[in-house]
Amino acid sequence: MNITIRKATEKDTEKMMELIHELALYERAPEAVTVSVEHFIESGFGANPVWQAFVADADNEVVGFALYYTRYSTWKGQRMYLEDLLVTERMRGKKIGKFLFDKLIEECRTKKYSGLVWQVLDWNEPAINFYKKYEGVQFEKEWLNCSINF
Repeated sequence: MNITIRKATEKDTEKMMELIHELALYERAPEAVTVSVEHFIESGFGANPVWQAFVADADNEVVGFALYYTRYSTWKGQRMYLEDLLVTERMRGKKIGKFLFDKLIEECRTKKYSGLVWQVLDWNEPAINFYKKYEGVQFEKEWLNCSINF
């Protein structure tokens, strides 16, 4: 099997949406995905894209992705925010997640970001153990996640 990590293109969005729904099922919130395919495409490939992504391509099939955007910290400057990192269940254990995460780190360094930030659910032990393998990863306990929905 040949695994390639590459920038996502508009033609990848249908498969990415399938994976987003797979992630929502895993995170026990399938009803929480309300974004339309059209909005997803416009937000990534329209006139003013707000997200970028890398996909893991295994023999011409998207089997994972890492979706991110640039955020700004008044204390640290520009940082990459990893929104989602997912490898489809049948392809886990093949280092695809590592390839994607390493590509994110490379992108951060290329763009001279001051860091990479993300969230992980406190019960998601496989993900927590994955991130612990990276030197310097910090799990912050002081901050609460907050949101307001419209």
